[in-house]
Amino acid sequence: MRYIEEFRDPKAAKALLAAIETVVGEIGATADKPVHIMEICGGHTHAIFRYGLDRLTPPGIEFIHGPGCPVCVLPMSRVDECVKLAERPEVIFTTFGDAMRVPGSRKSLMQAKAEGADIRMVYSPLDALELARRNPDREIVFFGLGFETTTPSTALSIQQAAREGLANFSVFCNHITVPPPIKALLDDPHMVLDGFVGPGHVSMVIGTTPYDFIARDYGKPIAVAGFEPLDLLQSVLMVLEQIRDGRAEVENQYSRVVPREGNAVSLAAIEDVYEKRPSFEWRGLGEIDESGLRIRAKYKAFDAEEKFGIGYGAEKRVVEEVEGCACGEVMTGRIKPTGCPQYGKGCTPEMPLGALMVSSEGACAAYWQYGGLRGFDQSDVPVEAAE
Repeated sequence: MRYIEEFRDPKAAKALLAAIETVVGEIGATADKPVHIMEICGGHTHAIFRYGLDRLTPPGIEFIHGPGCPVCVLPMSRVDECVKLAERPEVIFTTFGDAMRVPGSRKSLMQAKAEGADIRMVYSPLDALELARRNPDREIVFFGLGFETTTPSTALSIQQAAREGLANFSVFCNHITVPPPIKALLDDPHMVLDGFVGPGHVSMVIGTTPYDFIARDYGKPIAVAGFEPLDLLQSVLMVLEQIRDGRAEVENQYSRVVPREGNAVSLAAIEDVYEKRPSFEWRGLGEIDESGLRIRAKYKAFDAEEKFGIGYGAEKRVVEEVEGCACGEVMTGRIKPTGCPQYGKGCTPEMPLGALMVSSEGACAAYWQYGGLRGFDQSDVPVEAAE
């Protein structure tokens, strides 16, 4: 296949769906006793609902939406620290657009901007570097956020700032890694997971070897997947075939993009700039050992936590979630978004209570955008939300 249309070919999709139905039957999975497959990446969640794969696949498959949305897993305390940084008069705070509307305990970055804070949406940390060059009298802080997909670009920007001596540039580092939360979910006795669809963009950087523990230690199959309909259907089929055959392996459906050993240049930049934090707090999962990254001492001049005395460099502050908001349960696959008592009622894209409703990779946003209010009681939904 060379063109994107080929990955959306209806005939090929029907053939894959027929094969999936056959294997589901061979496994003996039914709507009452389904196979639980977790798609780790939020981008996969959106693709599943965008293309209606949740309704095209047979009832014997239950998709579990994993914690692969970096904006969504950020605890509210870190959003509060972003706002605190942004409200400093000497700071120009830069961030990706996804993070602008994520609620903190007091306000979101969007609300802080409306109140006068100098907050600017950027498309790359390179945009923040350029702001630092043009505004030598201001402190430019970049909100470093994301899994291994975005981690290299932030690392390369810090290296460039060091080469240029841009002392007014710093990063508020909230980069996190994929394997530790998967392990935390597998160690949770309440989770029922039969297999995984692995993240494509993350794996493009780290390769597939970091997932070996899933098959080796837990006996669960995983297939790293691309983002088109045929990618996902083929990956689901690969996982089901492993379950049918009693195998547990790491398979790479996305081999056109993902090398087994990852991207050497990106991994070298990550290793040079970051080290693992002893622990990092995840929304819905709590503290997970060595799941977050921090900037190494050699680059501490570009570490906003060091420069401004915030975050893990300061006194730990725990912020409770909004009452009735079930982001944690949705994030860990315990309930579907429509099972949250606030979904479509107290929490809508216009007035979100949780990050999952505003992020472009959030499960609640996927349900809302592609499913709307389908699948739950609308009797007390506000009129403006239902419309």
